[in-house]
Amino acid sequence: MKHTKPALGIAFAAAALLAVPTAFSLALPQDQPNVGYSDTPFLPGDEWRVHDSARPAPTVVTPGVGLAPPSDALILFNGKDLSSWKSADKDARWKLDDGVMEVNGTGTIETRETFGDIQLHVEWAAPAVVESSSQGRGNSGVFLMGRYELQVLDSFDNRSYSDGQAAAMYGQYPPLVNACRKPGEWQTYDIVFRAPRFEGERLLKPATLTVLHNGVLVHDAEAFLGATAHRALAKYSQHAAQGPISLQDHGNPVRYRNIWVRRL
Repeated sequence: MKHTKPALGIAFAAAALLAVPTAFSLALPQDQPNVGYSDTPFLPGDEWRVHDSARPAPTVVTPGVGLAPPSDALILFNGKDLSSWKSADKDARWKLDDGVMEVNGTGTIETRETFGDIQLHVEWAAPAVVESSSQGRGNSGVFLMGRYELQVLDSFDNRSYSDGQAAAMYGQYPPLVNACRKPGEWQTYDIVFRAPRFEGERLLKPATLTVLHNGVLVHDAEAFLGATAHRALAKYSQHAAQGPISLQDHGNPVRYRNIWVRRL
């Protein structure tokens, strides 16, 4: 899915308006749906011309209001059941109560469907009652393709190793800032994940991650060094083009709600 950068789009639109005669009107008649040109230069390496009148319009997607997902999202958890999730070869057995699922010691869960490049929205909350510190406090994790972890941890006034705190690419890169809310409060991860590309066993392109934690940018197309590892250097090994999204059971009663994904 290709997207134009908003700032560039505005600049190009402004330049186009300055370049056309003042008699030109954006309020075009109904019988002229294709606004643009057919005699402009081709864009580099593209089949489309500058302002190409034949270029297809982007698909219309209705943004969600409040906690609602966008219209083209696949709902992974809506608070009603765990049907989209499994634990190994069994149904997911996390606690389900009042529209929220909670880690309960029955094991890590993963989606039944598999994914490659995605936009993912996850809401989570660490326990309101603080009973430990460092990695023992609200520990869980979101694993992309079941391999690449974005850490979940209560990092509000809780010092741990930096590449293991909330929103860290675990064992690799700390977040740019600590945007954690207080224990018990709901937090959001908005994630854009690009899967690695392989040619046979050779890595052509590493996996990358962009993350907004509570609306704050904490990773900007950062490349994973490899699959997540504990107390070891991450490395890549060839794997399938798609994999599940996993939520880790690390023994702490972390809660999750409103999880949705868009394939890119």
